[in-house]
Amino acid sequence: MPPKFYPTSGHILICQNNNCQGRGSALLYKALWNHLEREGLAYYKKGGKVRLTESGCLGACSYGPTLCVYRQTPQGLEEGWYAAVDFPVAKAVAQAVQDGSELPEAHKYGPEQQRS
Repeated sequence: MPPKFYPTSGHILICQNNNCQGRGSALLYKALWNHLEREGLAYYKKGGKVRLTESGCLGACSYGPTLCVYRQTPQGLEEGWYAAVDFPVAKAVAQAVQDGSELPEAHKYGPEQQRS
């Protein structure tokens, strides 16, 4: 029997490399995991659409914890990269993924932010 498929709206990755862990990424991951569980946002909960995964380096080692999010939109694949992430920022990203709303701008980094 094949495994059950759980549809998602987006995938959040939180870096667990040494620099980010030294800045609290393990606690951030656990706090966000608990939030997704409590609020029913986790992809395996009824109505939940958010997938959360620990990851390796996301490239902003001196500014951790770092987080990235990928989601499919009508315009194509959207990604957001965040540095110096705290729980309120992570929670806002997760809620935007769940709701399909615009990703928050606070703590974003990458080429799109450099053009502004």
